[in-house]
Amino acid sequence: MLCEVGTSHGFLALWIVMSVLGLVSMLLLSSALFYPYYVHPTFERWQRKNNPKFPSPELVKKEIIHMCKGLSAATLCPAFTLMASKWGYSQGYCGSGSGAEYPLLVQLIIIFVFTDFAEYYYHLMGHKYNLLWSIHRHHHMFYNPSPFAVIADEYLDQFVRTLPMVILPFVMPINMDLMFAVFAVLFYGYGVYLHWGYESEYLSAHHPILNTSYHHYIHHALSAKNRPIYTGFFFKLWDNMFGTVLSDPCTCFDCRPKRSLEMWKETVKPDYSVLLSPKWWLASSAAVDAAPESKSK
Repeated sequence: MLCEVGTSHGFLALWIVMSVLGLVSMLLLSSALFYPYYVHPTFERWQRKNNPKFPSPELVKKEIIHMCKGLSAATLCPAFTLMASKWGYSQGYCGSGSGAEYPLLVQLIIIFVFTDFAEYYYHLMGHKYNLLWSIHRHHHMFYNPSPFAVIADEYLDQFVRTLPMVILPFVMPINMDLMFAVFAVLFYGYGVYLHWGYESEYLSAHHPILNTSYHHYIHHALSAKNRPIYTGFFFKLWDNMFGTVLSDPCTCFDCRPKRSLEMWKETVKPDYSVLLSPKWWLASSAAVDAAPESKSK
């Protein structure tokens, strides 16, 4: 179904449709967390916020702009890999095609593990090499991220991160419906959670297998050139194998002192309603530098 419908109007049309649908879905996913936890935060919810401060509307605006930039590159590989399956250049298929000799569960594991490692290793290289860091460092202006920062990257970063969608169908038969579902639901959905800025009561930062929003906040707040910390996406395995973990004492919700009501009252709660104002978006304003805001954990 995905192959037939997706490739019926050519690559350019497919890329445009994917970009529009991707933008709508990302705005909905990010807004679903942003509205209750940033627009209408409560003292109880704020206890689990990684950084006690809230990002300014200007920085959230930058996140959204960079998210749109990243999305335009992130949809190139998905569009191409669908067209490649139609052109006969890859082994991608939809429905119960020729890849039936590889059970869907096996394909799921391969897609998941390969993509998660590729994401980790490229991310790691982005903190080691000058050229890649010059690109990736823009994502780190959002050291206190909101859910809108999930793909707030430069073009190359998002293009490379979606390359597994092209590579996998070229080397083995892959069910395209399954692969797209993994990327859309697990990787992009989980990415919104990682950039949520809050810790979940259902997924402890001390989980032995999975990276959590706490780890990704620490990555945003503390990682730098030649200092990769928690560059993994889904599994902790890669960080543990390559030693990209934080040796400092844990500052997660379970380990740090509980915040006081007085501190909550003193915390600035920005008016994010301006994000809905076209006039505010169109108004020329001075560039906002993230540095003056505190990186307090």
